[in-house]
Amino acid sequence: MPEAPEVSPNDHDPLHALCRSGELANGGQAVPFDVVYSGQTCRAFAVRFEEEVHAYLNRCAHVAMEMDWQPNRFFDDTGRWLLCATHGAVYQPDTGVCRGGPCRRGLVKIPLVERDGVVFWQSQYPFHPPEF
Repeated sequence: MPEAPEVSPNDHDPLHALCRSGELANGGQAVPFDVVYSGQTCRAFAVRFEEEVHAYLNRCAHVAMEMDWQPNRFFDDTGRWLLCATHGAVYQPDTGVCRGGPCRRGLVKIPLVERDGVVFWQSQYPFHPPEF
């Protein structure tokens, strides 16, 4: 994995290398990662949809439970929707907006940057890297 640059394109928020671009296929498996969100370490995931990369906390908006129906699998069979395996909530992959099922709001989106064949997630309030 290439080294992450110390700063983002806007020179304000650090970038953290997540994966090579080729590891995210349209409607395919997600790449999981951890973030600190509002003081808590949480699982998150990145996916590719319609050639763009998107990341969210792995937390259903209905009840804060992880959503994947198998490890790193969030898309339905068509590759068009993100599903919560526990509650059946359906989310739009590019925005995280709830489109059906028991949810009142959308998923929590995490900023990503893709360049030079690498996907990075961006630290900015309220997201920070975990400390080990």
